[in-house]
Amino acid sequence: MKKISLILICLLILLYPSYVSGEEPCNKNEQMIIEKLSPYGLEETVQKIVDNAKAEKWVISGVKDLAKSIEKNGGEKLLPVKLIELCNVDYSGKMLKEDASRYASVMMPCTISVYEKSDGKVYVSFVNTKLMGQMFPGTVGEVMGGPVGEAQSRFLIFLDDK
Repeated sequence: MKKISLILICLLILLYPSYVSGEEPCNKNEQMIIEKLSPYGLEETVQKIVDNAKAEKWVISGVKDLAKSIEKNGGEKLLPVKLIELCNVDYSGKMLKEDASRYASVMMPCTISVYEKSDGKVYVSFVNTKLMGQMFPGTVGEVMGGPVGEAQSRFLIFLDDK
């Protein structure tokens, strides 16, 4: 329990300063949650991520329409927000087979968000798994900071064109 509390405190420390001050960090790749402008429309962006992830042997467990779900359940009408849930069975299996790293199941499946803002542009946000991997010991850190982060970079590479 102490390890999880320590991890949560580290996350807050990493996230808190840039959100409170409104300042951009010196290096966007050092943010825990990265937001990038997409060169495509919403549906095209979703499809590009799905196709690229599948090419990397990731399984897409679902694409959820968060805005529609909120509205359907009594919330207000929002601009589009799609959540792409994806998993790589080799990487998740490696973490889940060990009792010491099963706690990481709370982060599975990985989720990438694609949404439109009031400026009419489409954005993608995702967890910086390479940075997150540095915060975890053992298998979780090795998997998140290594192959998961590397694969994520490859299937989101099209966002670097913008």
